[in-house]
Amino acid sequence: MATIDFDSEKGGNGQPGGVQSVDRALQILEILSRDGHAGVSEIAEEIGIHKSSVSRLLGSLVSREMVHQNSDRGKYQLGFGILRLASSIPGRLSLVREARPVLESLAEEFKETVNLAVLRSNYAVNVDQAMGPSSLATYDWVGGLTPLHATSSGKVLLAALSADERDRILTEAGFYARTPRTITNREDLEKQLIDVAHDGYAETREELEIGLNAIAVPVYNHLGTVIGAVSISGPAFRFDPQKIPGLIDALRQAGIRISVQMGYTHR
Repeated sequence: MATIDFDSEKGGNGQPGGVQSVDRALQILEILSRDGHAGVSEIAEEIGIHKSSVSRLLGSLVSREMVHQNSDRGKYQLGFGILRLASSIPGRLSLVREARPVLESLAEEFKETVNLAVLRSNYAVNVDQAMGPSSLATYDWVGGLTPLHATSSGKVLLAALSADERDRILTEAGFYARTPRTITNREDLEKQLIDVAHDGYAETREELEIGLNAIAVPVYNHLGTVIGAVSISGPAFRFDPQKIPGLIDALRQAGIRISVQMGYTHR
């Protein structure tokens, strides 16, 4: 089994070698989580270390199943070990378990992809997914970090935060454009979040990816706190939430059903 040689990694910034190696390994995981996949050269350039050091760290992460190497392209992506760690969190495990039948029902009814997301640091992370029979793509969003300002789930999660916490996250995360349609103006986003809080749902129209639309609603816990978001997404040429009969109401009811399973008392 490959191991990280903590003693050989000398910290150029005054950090002990072992601490620096751990920090670099975490940087690698963050890069793969953000970009989906990356090669040794790309990672080395971003972190600012030699490719041999990146290869050694990747070898250790692969041995722990935290990272997987794509045999077709030779690039690396997050492995099942990450999901294994995430699933050890009781609250998240419970949410996924309770939401699963509802996600599958929505995917079957509306024939599109349904995701369950939670807030993690400055991102929305998808923790479960159900694919509808009409889904064109087979992309697995589970475990992926997505920008809060450019996703329907992210907007739901942002709208539920206090003004101070939302300001902190948006200041740290920024408003980089994923597509020409991404909202990159703070004032415009804040106005939209007011509507999200009032209407009980959020939409995105090709803001994360060109050709992809989505709509999301909140999930609450027993205290009435938003703990997640359920979204339905599909290709823009056929998926317009406002024009699909019953979609918004069905999605709202789905969010409430999951919330009730989490102890929420709907008033």
